[in-house]
Amino acid sequence: MFIEKVKSEGLAHLSWVVGDGREAAVIDPRRDCAVYVEHAARHGARITHIFETHRNEDLVSGSAALSKLTGAPVHHGPKPAGPVRYADTVLEGKEFHFGDLTVKALETPGHTEDSLSYAVYDKSFGKEAVGVFTGDALFIGDVGRTDFYPDRSREMAGLLYDSLKKLLALGDQAILWPAHGAGSVCGSGMASREFSTLGYERLTNPMLQMGDRTAFIERKAAEHHYLPPYFSEMERLNLEGADMQEPLLAPPEIGPEALVSSQLSGGVVVDIRSIEAWCAAHVPNSLAIPVGMIPTFTGWLLSPGDEVILVAANTADAETAKRHLSRIGFDRVGGFMAGLDGWVAEGRAFGSIPMIHVDTVRDRLEKDGDSWRLLDVRDANEFREQSLPHAIHLYVGELPAQLDKVPTTTDLTVMCGSGQRATVAASVLRRAGFDRLDVFLGSMKAWQATQP
Repeated sequence: MFIEKVKSEGLAHLSWVVGDGREAAVIDPRRDCAVYVEHAARHGARITHIFETHRNEDLVSGSAALSKLTGAPVHHGPKPAGPVRYADTVLEGKEFHFGDLTVKALETPGHTEDSLSYAVYDKSFGKEAVGVFTGDALFIGDVGRTDFYPDRSREMAGLLYDSLKKLLALGDQAILWPAHGAGSVCGSGMASREFSTLGYERLTNPMLQMGDRTAFIERKAAEHHYLPPYFSEMERLNLEGADMQEPLLAPPEIGPEALVSSQLSGGVVVDIRSIEAWCAAHVPNSLAIPVGMIPTFTGWLLSPGDEVILVAANTADAETAKRHLSRIGFDRVGGFMAGLDGWVAEGRAFGSIPMIHVDTVRDRLEKDGDSWRLLDVRDANEFREQSLPHAIHLYVGELPAQLDKVPTTTDLTVMCGSGQRATVAASVLRRAGFDRLDVFLGSMKAWQATQP
């Protein structure tokens, strides 16, 4: 038996290649999917089956593309949001065989109605499950969110509780292979490690400590998760099947004139440099989304049909950004401009936003004047845990839809946990015409570090 993990950074997505002998299966592949063929080939195997654990909301599935590449059938669970055009339906108990391995489907609804888990058995070593691919039903340190059906959230939470009991019945020895790690929007509180067993989770996972079904439902109903608008586009693509994006090369390098032409035609300039670089000097009307934050915030701030022009520090970052964008369905990347040297050398106007120190924020809070407000753009859970006096809370992802709640008659300081999300938010506000802005660099981390 062999097993390979493929991790997609930014999305914290985990997919898997498992096999024995000359056959292999892929679980929850990503869109740039040649890597799975390469992993299988290194073990002398070919891909004969592709398993989806559930409908993906946060990324484009690579199952349809990988099926075209390999000829392997795709298997999906019952009760999807609509017909999955490229997959057949698998029900409880269906078995698949790969050499000495058997993969058995388990219906584990709750996160989504079509959720499946796949238990793995090795007949050379007994009858107990070696491990289980749980998709988004069970994570390391947490369980899946249950709010994708707003009018049925309590029902879905109850289904998840029952599904978790089914998974735990596989035995403490079973290794846990989830579809996401820490940082995913599909859950919260996940451990940073990416290895565990059902036995260890039974002992340490807070959600598995809850033996009362009603209490579990109430706990899940009280959770607060965000639903980025691009999720609906992911659902559509993952029903129809998206094309493969391979190889994902860097977009072409362009100059200032081409960038301006794209802007005039409706293109969106996304500056993927550091927050300090964007605050110091940026193309007017550009969005600041550092390259590592593209998977998290692009789907909040852009529409999938938008043409994207990047401002990047180098070609490697532009290539990484294009890959991140492709994995969430943003395929129209028109090019990238390398920094602002060429832009400013032509005498073109540039924007800037001041960055302020924690001492400045403390002084302003002590004066508590009417001409200044503090805007905290962290998520609701962070804000509830600790906030600064008189701060206004608006989550950065929801800011474009809530601009009417932002004060227009005062100076505004934007803060978050470190200054990263605050800069993203500041770029949204600047594009919307807010000029009296600065960014609290260090934000809550700096505040906590300097408290007596």
